[in-house]
Amino acid sequence: MLELLSFISYLITLYTYIVIAVVIVSWLMAFGVINAHNPMVRSIWQALNAVTEPLLAPIRNAMPNLGGIDISPVILLLVCYFLQSVVLPNIAKAVV
Repeated sequence: MLELLSFISYLITLYTYIVIAVVIVSWLMAFGVINAHNPMVRSIWQALNAVTEPLLAPIRNAMPNLGGIDISPVILLLVCYFLQSVVLPNIAKAVV
């Protein structure tokens, strides 16, 4: 069971890196550093969005409109950190 919890923690870490990559790529596209019309960039962007949007969309819908500021990735990262540092260790303590 502890190996499973360790694997879940690894997946959460991997997902946080993906969320950070989405934020960085969106900034680079917004500031015109990378071309959004490039097929390779577009395919990477679509892949990253396909992975993160199912969790970011409900957070965006629950939050009030903040204008051009999107803090939903920050909230998602906080939730991931909470799961990794509070929930998983408590589950591990309950199992052992």
